[in-house]
Amino acid sequence: MKNHQTQVRVRYSETDQMGVVYHGNYIPYFEIGRVEWLRNKGVSYKIMEESGVGLPIVSMNINYKKSARYDELLTVHTTFKSQSSVKIEFDCAIYNEANELLTTAVFILVFVSLKTGRPMAPPDYILELLKKIE
Repeated sequence: MKNHQTQVRVRYSETDQMGVVYHGNYIPYFEIGRVEWLRNKGVSYKIMEESGVGLPIVSMNINYKKSARYDELLTVHTTFKSQSSVKIEFDCAIYNEANELLTTAVFILVFVSLKTGRPMAPPDYILELLKKIE
């Protein structure tokens, strides 16, 4: 339950002239993975934001191993790593159709009140979810 996988196909607009995915376009792939991880656990990011809770990235470390290319079907692996007070951490990886590791990443996000812009404790339903999977 700590892990979730989702797939995304590389679009032409995400590549350079050689058909290679531009390095900055991996960040949205990882975001898709995190949002779908939450959705898979019954949490809607949209509803969370509508209730006044944001979850911005405060730290990310990405390691590029091999290039993703135009029209490849990528599998984004998202794994809950830890949660402490206002932060949540994920380990992530992207594989191509041949199951080759393309890139890895670690993301730290902070729960923030959209009203004040200040860090806040995660909502109770998030804490309950995290207790179940730890």
